[in-house]
Amino acid sequence: MNKIELEIEINCSLDELWQAWTTKEGIKSFFAPDCDIEFKVDGKFEIFFDTEALYGLKGSEGMKILAIQDKRMLAFTWNAPPSIPSIRTQRTHVVLYFTEVSPKRCKLHLINDGYGDSEDRLKALAYFESAWGKVVLPRLKQYLEHCSIKWD
Repeated sequence: MNKIELEIEINCSLDELWQAWTTKEGIKSFFAPDCDIEFKVDGKFEIFFDTEALYGLKGSEGMKILAIQDKRMLAFTWNAPPSIPSIRTQRTHVVLYFTEVSPKRCKLHLINDGYGDSEDRLKALAYFESAWGKVVLPRLKQYLEHCSIKWD
């Protein structure tokens, strides 16, 4: 099965890590310039990377929260980037596991699955392997450990 599985340790409290993923302010601090989040099961989890684009091309429009376990787990749907329109309406799953290693150190375990084997699905898999591992998680660590982000 094609999936992405990554883990990162961050020098921060569990509360700080949880807030980064579960609030509008948190998402805007490291992930994207804007978002629309309704923090409840079946609530919106829309992350807007291109705020000037038309709705449907901004980012993760239409994505929903699937499950919440307070400060332990967050699961949501995810879609392919606009650059792969043939599978944009398909959904993958992202599950984040939050673990406190010590009062000022946490581990985040990310699993993103449901890609399949078609050529376009494998393109999306490669895209998100890079996006999660080389952009999103490093920015999260940078923000939580240094309160600043390099957005370029």
